[in-house]
Amino acid sequence: MTENVILRLTFEFSLLILEYTELLESNGKRVISGQLLRSGTSIGANVHEAQNPESRKDFIHKMKIAAKEAEETKYWLMLCNETKNYPGCEELLLRIIVINKILGKIISSSK
Repeated sequence: MTENVILRLTFEFSLLILEYTELLESNGKRVISGQLLRSGTSIGANVHEAQNPESRKDFIHKMKIAAKEAEETKYWLMLCNETKNYPGCEELLLRIIVINKILGKIISSSK
């Protein structure tokens, strides 16, 4: 059986988001931390949920939600990366770009 790459990537990304948001919390950056935690872990949750769709349309819809959450997460990470006194998150930004590209391919090939 072949590995589901997007499941693995989004799960690993969620783990990294948990670590990064804990770091933000410890530095008193609670508002951004909460936003990032919600959107960053939602990507994997939606991809995971899409594995048992009611229909092809449902699968595409859940993957589109994951893609929207990925875009939001990218925005919060860009803000963190460009703001003084925030810990760097370049690795997370690189990972979310890859996840976005894969989600886009999955959505387009599923239509």
